[in-house]
Amino acid sequence: MKLYYDIHDKPKFPQLVIYAFQQLLAIMAATIAVPAIVGNGMTASAALFGAGAGTIIYQLFTKFNSPVFLGSSFAFIGSMVAAFAGAVSVQAGYLGLILGAIFAGLVYVIIALVVKFVGVGWINKLMPAVVIGPTVALIGLSLAGAAIKDVFSYGPQDSNGSFIMTTDIWVSLVCALVTLFVVVICSTYGKKMAKLIPFIIGILSGYAVALVFTLIGKATGNEALMVIDFAPFEALVADGVTLKTFFAVPEFTFLTAIEGVKDFDASYLATVAVAYVPVAFVVFAEHIADHKNLSTIIEKDLLEEPGLHRTLLGDGVGSIVGAIFGGCPNTTYGESVGCVAITRNASVATITATAILSMLIAFISPFVAFLDSIPGCVMGGVCITLYGFIAVSGLKMIQKVDLEDNANLFTTSVILITGIGGMAIAIGKVTITAIACALILGIITNIVLGKKKKAE
Repeated sequence: MKLYYDIHDKPKFPQLVIYAFQQLLAIMAATIAVPAIVGNGMTASAALFGAGAGTIIYQLFTKFNSPVFLGSSFAFIGSMVAAFAGAVSVQAGYLGLILGAIFAGLVYVIIALVVKFVGVGWINKLMPAVVIGPTVALIGLSLAGAAIKDVFSYGPQDSNGSFIMTTDIWVSLVCALVTLFVVVICSTYGKKMAKLIPFIIGILSGYAVALVFTLIGKATGNEALMVIDFAPFEALVADGVTLKTFFAVPEFTFLTAIEGVKDFDASYLATVAVAYVPVAFVVFAEHIADHKNLSTIIEKDLLEEPGLHRTLLGDGVGSIVGAIFGGCPNTTYGESVGCVAITRNASVATITATAILSMLIAFISPFVAFLDSIPGCVMGGVCITLYGFIAVSGLKMIQKVDLEDNANLFTTSVILITGIGGMAIAIGKVTITAIACALILGIITNIVLGKKKKAE
């Protein structure tokens, strides 16, 4: 796939800002969803700042050679909830978020040191294309349900799981389909600029349609048509628009965590460590899959250059920094990889600009309010393309794999079925995700059946 912008290409400043805004839109929904799910006063603006800061750290460690954005990690949601549950106060819980991220980051640092001295050959043997390909595909496929639920705004379902098409669900579907088809048409038939910013055009188109429905709904008193929730804007202007309400310092995690030091004890430290450390090993597997996928897209092996040890260090330290500011450990984002694949813009300058933009807008209340007001159905239309590209990228990795060979066939089958089937395992407070379980079983299957291939 020919790239419009390669890794070290630098778009002109006006285009750079536009491309960065597009990347931000691609990763925004998932990044701010994590603090919303965990609750306890965590904010979207702090998470955005933490994601931007973590991405800058990642870029520094990888010497600006890896075009991917780091956002809030869903894998650590259970760990974050456990940090709050085990704390004697909310302030101590915030301290636990930072300590947990440090524990997880140290796991990455240790693995990075091992890779530095041993090399990545063992990883390529452990996770060849027949293992990593279906795993990457699984990452996209596992997100499919979330995209479709967004399309239908998580509306009511019947006993068979089919969405019940009420008026508001029809409206959500229309908005999602407008967004989806604008994205694919711009990406396929558009001129160069349209091809490079299909998500911006798609999201703005979907938002415009949603706005029309919402205004009609307000004029007629029909709540079913009110797709856009203006609550973020209403909260902003409740006390009048002033400089203080226009620019607001995010509620950074470390500011609250300082107050929790007095409630800290050794037993709580152990609780946090148990909650975070095992998950770090699980996310390591996803780290490998994301970088293998991105390597295929940009036709450059990131595990060799800048090197897996650098990407791990960047991810680990970036997670710590992200948690210090936003409470959420970061991880490389499939949405970001999908955006690179669809727009064919692998410019690291774009990713860096996205990180800076993410940090800046965290202070601009109206902008955060706008991002919060984008309807889930509009983002669902975008996510169909993003998650689909991740899935297809994984399938492309196994194009050259001989699936007539039963060893390869069964390895691929085991990964796809256990992953799509949702084989997640909870061991105490630690949850091994379906993707991690599928990858582990795939590796074991490949090793077992690989012995037969050697014997032949």
